[in-house]
Amino acid sequence: MPFKSKAQRRKFAELLVNGKISPETYEEWNRETGRARLPERVKPASKRRPRPKSRPKPRAKRRSR
Repeated sequence: MPFKSKAQRRKFAELLVNGKISPETYEEWNRETGRARLPERVKPASKRRPRPKSRPKPRAKRRSR
């Protein structure tokens, strides 16, 4: 299965260095990807919407006697 992004390739390289995957697995994925031009990330980061500011509650009017 080829890599889908540069970030995924970096993650697998990190796993290889840490010994969590075998060199054969990394090489297999790398071979299948070839020289394909990969995007930095598959999905762009979603933009965060600013939280709506809370409105002050209306104050009860005082009754005059």
